[in-house]
Amino acid sequence: MIGFDPYFIAVQYMEQLDLLACSSAQGTVKLPGSKSISNRTLLLAALAEGTTLVRDLLDSDDTRRMLEALATLGVRCERQGDTLDYLVYGMGGHFPVKQAELFLGNAGTAFRPLTAALALMDGEYTLSGVPRMHERPIGDLVDALRAMGGDVSYLGNEGYPPLAIKPWRNPRDHQPGLHTKVRGDVSSQFLTALLMALPLSGEDVRIEVVGELISKPYIEITLNLMRRFGVVVERRDWNEFHIPAQQHYLSPKVVHVEGDASSASYFLAAGALGGGPIRVEGVGRDSIQGDIKFAETLAQMGALIAMGEDWIESSGPVAAKGGKLRAIDADLNHIPDAAMTIAVLALFAEGETVIRNVASWRVKETDRLAAMATELRKVGAAVEEGPDYLRIIPPAQLRPNAVIDTYDDHRMAMCFSLVALGGTPITINDPKCVGKTFPEYFDVLRTVAR
Repeated sequence: MIGFDPYFIAVQYMEQLDLLACSSAQGTVKLPGSKSISNRTLLLAALAEGTTLVRDLLDSDDTRRMLEALATLGVRCERQGDTLDYLVYGMGGHFPVKQAELFLGNAGTAFRPLTAALALMDGEYTLSGVPRMHERPIGDLVDALRAMGGDVSYLGNEGYPPLAIKPWRNPRDHQPGLHTKVRGDVSSQFLTALLMALPLSGEDVRIEVVGELISKPYIEITLNLMRRFGVVVERRDWNEFHIPAQQHYLSPKVVHVEGDASSASYFLAAGALGGGPIRVEGVGRDSIQGDIKFAETLAQMGALIAMGEDWIESSGPVAAKGGKLRAIDADLNHIPDAAMTIAVLALFAEGETVIRNVASWRVKETDRLAAMATELRKVGAAVEEGPDYLRIIPPAQLRPNAVIDTYDDHRMAMCFSLVALGGTPITINDPKCVGKTFPEYFDVLRTVAR
């Protein structure tokens, strides 16, 4: 080890990170910007007419990939001094660069929307990523684009990146308006990509969702941000979306990026495990992010929750006195990212916890259902892995010093750090994977652990 703290050791940032058991947790955390809001806002600002000041942008691998891609496409995004504010010069719906190769790492929030936007451009582009991105399905989005004249082809395996895109062929001569279908039960990012891109067509657009639409709160984020940029989408239940013709993105001048509600889940959980209180700032009752619902689920497990306009606070007096949180059986489809935090909290709950309707975990940065089941067993839990659920029975005593694999998945690393907050030492492999959304995570966690 290369550094010591009397209560918490979070060091050796190369291959492994060793976390000592902690007896309590309290403090205040200023959250980094939301990944979902950051990348959506960057793309909408680039497509809009006018200049947009984006305040408090998330600084992470995913946003850097989007910024790099936009720069390659000819969009000026100027960082304002040493702040996290960026001035984005909108292109009025047309990227000036018409031939480019884009590498997008494992950033789904960049890859999927850019695929749709570039499919409606008059250019030739290739999009690729890391090997895991090439294992994440995109066929449903490609099929939906092809149905409206998109010229998108696969450069590797059918249905998966990398992709080649050629100029769009508007089928207006054959049918009035545009109509397409997209599956809703694989990833909500496919629908988000279509919604953000299709106003560029200038046509009247109808998108039909086939099957149950998962992760609806993420679609709400998309619709909310599109409204801020002047484009209104008519939602007919969750089965059909209508974009009236001749709408154009217009800069709202300034957009403030909320704190990341998914990242808030780890610190709110820490407050429940370590007694608290822990307050997260940057997200609260007025948030447009669905993951603030995590606080409600945490309350069901016995935590005490308080909430203001832009803050949430968590305490766990029962847990702090050596008691147990309550196990739950819940459909967490509406908070798929934060649901991973609940899976780790299940280790400290009284009884059997069941997390349901999270099939989308399988097409994330890794197969999260399989990964969570494997790593939870390492600390002694009995886990049943179903096609879209986990059933978790905690052990009488957690196994100390388990070595957790993170699968190049930032959320695996952040979730399992909570084991130390619950009083059991643990080792995290490849801790730097948190750079995808929260590069300073372990440094910040260290400030609240006692």
